[in-house]
Amino acid sequence: MTKPRVVCLVGPTGVGKSAIALRLAGQFNGEIINADSRQVFKAFPIITAQPSQAEQSVLPHRLYGFLKTDARFSAGAWGEKALEHIEHTAFPVFVGGTGLYLRAFFDSIVDIPPIPDDILTRLTEACRIEGSLVLHRKLKEIDPAYAARIHENDRQRIVRALCVYEATGKTFSWWHSQTPPPRDADVLRIGLRLPLDTLTPLLARRIDLMLEAGALEEARSEYAVFPEGTLPGWSGIGCRELHLYLSGVLSLDAARELWIKNTRAYAKRQLTWFNADSRIQWFAPNEGKEILTLVSEWQQRKKD
Repeated sequence: MTKPRVVCLVGPTGVGKSAIALRLAGQFNGEIINADSRQVFKAFPIITAQPSQAEQSVLPHRLYGFLKTDARFSAGAWGEKALEHIEHTAFPVFVGGTGLYLRAFFDSIVDIPPIPDDILTRLTEACRIEGSLVLHRKLKEIDPAYAARIHENDRQRIVRALCVYEATGKTFSWWHSQTPPPRDADVLRIGLRLPLDTLTPLLARRIDLMLEAGALEEARSEYAVFPEGTLPGWSGIGCRELHLYLSGVLSLDAARELWIKNTRAYAKRQLTWFNADSRIQWFAPNEGKEILTLVSEWQQRKKD
């Protein structure tokens, strides 16, 4: 069986990945496959910066805007759908900023089932009240191997491990032992990046353009149907800040400022994640010509 060949276009939010992806897929008669965990939700095309209908009409775009706000969707579920598409296109272009999706697909991570909200809420509150030391001792009794790997003050990982055990009946260590081997694929990893100080004002301007384009109206329409802020579709940056405004917690100005702040923080985390991957070849957003040359050479190696 011929191993799949895939171009992955990654980088922080707002850096211009969609435009370059459109150029690449158009040049090489390909298809764009979404690798952004927020752009899978149907109700928020503006807030999650999904490609416009005009852009999507130019060539096939897959896995954008197909889930309802209350739907849960794991990295493993995304991978299954993505695999269906790459098996039927000669030039698939994965584009997105969700590094976990791509790591799960190519490098393989175990697909732990989603944790019910009530379990997460209860154990998070227990950690707040009882303290991380108490919950770490509980974890040590249940899963001593994993407890030994994490600090007793690491609230997030402690709660996550306890949630997994309660929801599935299996320890974190057991789940990690089920990790499948990496996928045999020929992958060209391309990254777009700008210095964070350069990107920050662009992100603020982008958010203002989203608001001008109807982001608030988009959120208000969905709030009338799914007002529960804990639903998966509301968890994306921009969605949750506007939800705080619609539910009366924040003013619109405060929601906008928080949206900008959280977007910048997210971009910083994305840069940290992708910078750690030495396989990525980096470019500035205005180096489209250089990216096309790289991909052409990669394509030529396939023919040779």
